[in-house]
Amino acid sequence: MWTDNDIKFMREALRLAKSAQGKTSPDPMVGAVIVKNQTIIASGYHAEQATPHAEAWAIKKAGKKARGGTLYVNLEPCCFFEAKNNPPCTKIIIESGIKKVITSMQDPNPCVNGKGIQALISAGIEVKTGLLEDEAKKLNEIFIKNITTGYPFVIIKAAMSLDGKIATKTGESKWITGEKARQKGAELRNIVDAVMVGIGTVLKDDPQLTVRNIRNKIKDPQKIILDPQCKITLKNKVLRINPKATIVIASKKASKNKIRKVTSTGAKVLIADTDKNGKFNMNKLMRNLGSMGITSILIEGGGKTHAAALSSGIVDKAYFFIAPKIIGGKNAITPVEGKGISLLLKAIRVKGLKTEQLGNDILLSGYILK
Repeated sequence: MWTDNDIKFMREALRLAKSAQGKTSPDPMVGAVIVKNQTIIASGYHAEQATPHAEAWAIKKAGKKARGGTLYVNLEPCCFFEAKNNPPCTKIIIESGIKKVITSMQDPNPCVNGKGIQALISAGIEVKTGLLEDEAKKLNEIFIKNITTGYPFVIIKAAMSLDGKIATKTGESKWITGEKARQKGAELRNIVDAVMVGIGTVLKDDPQLTVRNIRNKIKDPQKIILDPQCKITLKNKVLRINPKATIVIASKKASKNKIRKVTSTGAKVLIADTDKNGKFNMNKLMRNLGSMGITSILIEGGGKTHAAALSSGIVDKAYFFIAPKIIGGKNAITPVEGKGISLLLKAIRVKGLKTEQLGNDILLSGYILK
């Protein structure tokens, strides 16, 4: 069904789309190329949220040459007004005289969801879909999860020794992995909306939770601190370095006076429900964070936070960095604490496992099987 050239042109559209990774939230990443006589005459990509879409850029560059051409785009063109200066891509495509559109996948956004394709067909444009669909879905996995469920796409990340320890029995944890692994972790922060840790990590390590020591920094993510009793101190870096980007999740039992002190720094305090053991309802919390426009969250632990996230079923993807070191000790902390399971049949399974060498360390990544 698809020619080698079809695949080549769509791969270019996907490459262009990915070049804006981390910049478009809450919008999807989209790339587009216009082809005539088996040659790309113009291309474009969605550079950042609330800017003209990929198709519009490509058509603007092509001008009158777009007429009679074929448009390759990794997502179904939109058919609604996002803003006054951002008309529907379907309208722009129809007016350009493009005769054929090839797309990877239908847009799961309820505002589109096949309506864009139908609008093009009704205008006499030939439309084909499904080219490199799996690659397109993986590229926009965050957008797809968020737009279809309202929940953020959740990733857990942990760095550990070969025997599965994230710290020694005395709590020492810097640095288990090497520089390349830590840089990869920073790159993950660079593309998500928010990073989440428990209050134990804040009080013990006093992290900044910012993006540092990488090229092409996009932004610092929002910082979410799980802190039922509001134990955070005003000296902690997350309240001293860009506190307006910090969200402290506290329970109804937290001191109102302490909450006022935290909010006086510019940070937000979100009161969330807890169970009888004082633990947050992670599913409800994710729904609330999603309603605040947070489409992706990187959970960086520690072990109790990872356990709560995994046991609640909110985690979509896992990144485990493994260093060629053996720490040992039954009291040394592991990346997933909590009660654990009693039967192997109940073990959380990971699919699509991939390995990557990062200096002396190894990264294992995969998707949590729901």
